Amino acid sequence: MAYFPELRLRRLRRTEALRSMVRESHVDVKDLIYPLFVVESHNLKQEVISMPGVFRYSPDLLPRELEEIARLGIPALLLFGIPREKDEVGSSAYDSEGVVQEAIRVIKGSTPELVVVTDVCLCEYTDHGHCGVVSDGYVDNDRTLELLAEMAVSHAEAGADIVAPSDMMDGRVGTIREALDENGFEHIPILSYAAKYASAFYGPFREAAESSPRFGDRRSYQMDPPNWREALREVEQDVAEGADLIMIKPALAYLDVIQRVRLAVNCPVVAYNVSGEYAMVKAAAQRGWVEERQIVIEILTAIKRAGADLTVTYHAREAASWLQESK
Repeated sequence: MAYFPELRLRRLRRTEALRSMVRESHVDVKDLIYPLFVVESHNLKQEVISMPGVFRYSPDLLPRELEEIARLGIPALLLFGIPREKDEVGSSAYDSEGVVQEAIRVIKGSTPELVVVTDVCLCEYTDHGHCGVVSDGYVDNDRTLELLAEMAVSHAEAGADIVAPSDMMDGRVGTIREALDENGFEHIPILSYAAKYASAFYGPFREAAESSPRFGDRRSYQMDPPNWREALREVEQDVAEGADLIMIKPALAYLDVIQRVRLAVNCPVVAYNVSGEYAMVKAAAQRGWVEERQIVIEILTAIKRAGADLTVTYHAREAASWLQESK
């Protein structure tokens, strides 16, 4: 075995050309999914205060934004809807004329090449802010399943390419798969938020989506942050029920979970670089404490290195532009 001075590991780091030749993990624009907030309104483009550079759009203003997203080479969007009216069962979530359903039709009419992934959860649509039907102060798992399935089918009918249940109810993947198949949508994949943790990193998203719980929290259905073996059980169960892709959320504090899941399953693994992670980078960059471009690419590379095939990230537009420049 060779030792120093014969073995000099710095030899392959001497120039950018050498470094690029032996680089082990590569982030590509095709790895990115851009989250998009749509509001039941008209002629509205409203910046999310806690997420600089992220906006909420009414469906009529989407085409101009979609053109830019497609030009950058970003292949997919993850849609979240904010309705005008909310109620205790989130009825606008599965309304065929709902805001997400309308946005899907706009996207498919203007930029059909974009893959449309839709978030399937009731939290943005209920007046109490929880991810399911509430009975006696507790989210009723089984009553919620039927509504999630109805929501997923309505998205597929509007033209969604992938449905993504994020509610963390037990059995929702199997229930949604059955409903899609029964309604002629056996070709629509399910991206399951299989390991979604009860995280403090979601704060800015809840402002953007107007989805903060009006009472209590979501710890009775989202995962406990210290657990990783439980994440594998969640993933295995969702794959067994018919999930085509699985997601870990958040990303940065759960890179170990991403890696363990990657080793455990053969289906595509998606990570969600969430709102709080984005907001921290933006705040530090605005103060000149970090170099934004370098740190964003480093974060996305870390997520890829951990084992994610795809990354949902609010940095997608900027990252896509930077990646194009570096080619």
